[in-house]
Amino acid sequence: MGNRLSRIYTRTGDDGTSGLADGARIAKSSPRLDAMGEIDELNSWLGLLISEGIPEQATEQLRHIQHILFNLGGVLSLTEPGKAELKDYTGLLETWIDDYNSHLPPLREFILPGGNRAAATCHIARTVCRRAERKLAGLADTLVLPPAMTVFINRLSDLLFVLARILARSEGDDEIYWNRDV
Repeated sequence: MGNRLSRIYTRTGDDGTSGLADGARIAKSSPRLDAMGEIDELNSWLGLLISEGIPEQATEQLRHIQHILFNLGGVLSLTEPGKAELKDYTGLLETWIDDYNSHLPPLREFILPGGNRAAATCHIARTVCRRAERKLAGLADTLVLPPAMTVFINRLSDLLFVLARILARSEGDDEIYWNRDV
């Protein structure tokens, strides 16, 4: 692959539009670009989470997910994303969720985001993932999306929740349960 970006600034977006993969221009305020931005932000939070020195297995899984998120952004940049072939990773994510969950006690109560820096960062990634899911749901009201896309984002938020629980316990810390009586 040659140079993908020969110049960082192109000036083509100075008018408030951005280009799709086929060169069509859409407003930067469009729901599609909003969804793409949420996925990009989620990917960045995952990069920060990885930098927290989390276990190698989680690092490898999250790196794999980062590549998938780039693929999702690429599909969203197509004029007709619903016609794109998108691999279904639901089974893979569910396997990872089940594996992590098998090492955790059942939840007795809702837990507060936090526990330690890695767990808190994972919770932020989870909430950004949920926001991306809401943006995709809104976008799907007007644009056909591959079903595997929205299912992936939904399962990813589940994975991030369970991983946050694992990370909260990884350094001898514990989860902080919600106190209803406060």
